[in-house]
Amino acid sequence: MAGLALVGSTAIKGQTNVLGVTCETPSGSLIFPESFETDTKKMLENWYLQKYAVIDSEADSRADIEVTDEVLVERLGKMPTEIEMPLNSVVKNSILFYANRRKQLVENMLALSLYYMPIFETALDRYDMPRELRYLPVIESALEPAAVSRAGAVGLWQIMSPTASGLGLEMNSLVDARRDPYASTDAAVRYLRQLYDTYNDWSLAISAYNCGPGNVNKALRRVGEGKHDFWDIYPFLPAETRGYFPAFIAANYIMTYYRDHNIAPALAKRPVVTDTVHVTRRVHFQQISDVMDIPMEEIRALNPQYRKDLIPGDIKPYPLVLPSLQATAYIVNEDSIVNHNAEKYARRSIVEPATEGSLSGQDSRGEYVDELVTHYHTVKRGETLTQIARRYGVTVSSIRKLNKVGKSVQRGKRLKIQTYRRRYIEKPAETSEAASDSIATQVTEAAPALTDSTATQSTEEAVNQAFSTPAPKAEKPKPQKGRTTTHTVKKGENLYKIATRHGISVDQLKAANGLKNNNIQVGQKLKIPSK
Repeated sequence: MAGLALVGSTAIKGQTNVLGVTCETPSGSLIFPESFETDTKKMLENWYLQKYAVIDSEADSRADIEVTDEVLVERLGKMPTEIEMPLNSVVKNSILFYANRRKQLVENMLALSLYYMPIFETALDRYDMPRELRYLPVIESALEPAAVSRAGAVGLWQIMSPTASGLGLEMNSLVDARRDPYASTDAAVRYLRQLYDTYNDWSLAISAYNCGPGNVNKALRRVGEGKHDFWDIYPFLPAETRGYFPAFIAANYIMTYYRDHNIAPALAKRPVVTDTVHVTRRVHFQQISDVMDIPMEEIRALNPQYRKDLIPGDIKPYPLVLPSLQATAYIVNEDSIVNHNAEKYARRSIVEPATEGSLSGQDSRGEYVDELVTHYHTVKRGETLTQIARRYGVTVSSIRKLNKVGKSVQRGKRLKIQTYRRRYIEKPAETSEAASDSIATQVTEAAPALTDSTATQSTEEAVNQAFSTPAPKAEKPKPQKGRTTTHTVKKGENLYKIATRHGISVDQLKAANGLKNNNIQVGQKLKIPSK
């Protein structure tokens, strides 16, 4: 190969020594994987790193440790790997980049690896793959499950959309399985196995994972017939891929020998023990968080595949990962969780278009009225007025004014919060006022010759007489206390709409009819309990 430069060894005449491979371009133009550019300060905001790991935010200020090429060769040779990991200037540049310029990144990844490596190792063992491949996500995403590359690759394994579709990973508005540590790992490992079966060489399979089989095949054709590996086709690969396999070797090295480069080992505050439950009902993360008192950040960190904090379990069963004890509690409390604020997260299956009357807030049968509702909220640890205001859909200034508080509130303080809700009130069949008008009209028509004053007096007498007789009353009789009425479900109605119309809660309506969920059918008769 052209451009050989010895690195701690002697080249054998007539042979290509991988210790001598260098970049054909100046070393400064070597393209490192995007993960090398990860913002380490932003990583420190990661919920897992904050709660479960002990890391030093000043890691990058530690002194560099000088290391010779001979030592690097010896250390690489001692790693128990199936994949060949030689040293050359490209590999060395990648190692020193991690060891000297990205200490904080390495320490963060060591902390994250406490959670993710068992997932990777289990999948690799399942398909009888080399365990050193567990460090591929280190250079792909810096172990960030929500990472998105400039090219649109997503997740720990940075899988492109077409590849994900071919591997059977689900992608839609609510779910992106490329972000799921378990599903994406299984898919990525299967893909790597397919690539290895194609090339029978791990360096080529890993290169094809980065730039696609088409680019690797093109490079192999340019080299010519024979058995070749990554180092043989190096000059003919895309610039980024030339730095990819060396970075993979460097990741294996630095995750093994980090102590020898003045990088502090990541310590676990406590282990993360999780369990998975399969959800068969539609549930929002906020419902889980409210009922089980689990931080939203924790649910998101353990379930990054759900793009809108929503598990569409009513479509098909979906996995939910929770800390082990909470997983058991979820199963026990699932009904309470799903029913918590159910109206807020409910999806309408049938919706009738609005009429001109309904747009103005009333129709021929009734009208909507706005009622003032008072809530009382006890401030929890770490809560801010902004968070509380957002929860109730009010402004911070309204809370401050109503409770006469400043910009912050202490934990345990009980706040008064006022909101409005709209209720539908059905009109009686005929009001007293309408009945009076009707009777008065009849009397006036019967005595047209009366004077104005006489007519007024006679009309009043007629009206009084009409209301004192046992004739059918215009006013609708009120149901006796404890009695129920019946409502027939119409097209477009749901429990929330029916309950609101009759001035009761959804829970009261469900209890009166023995309903365990929110499903009702058109034509179904519901008992309406008295208020």
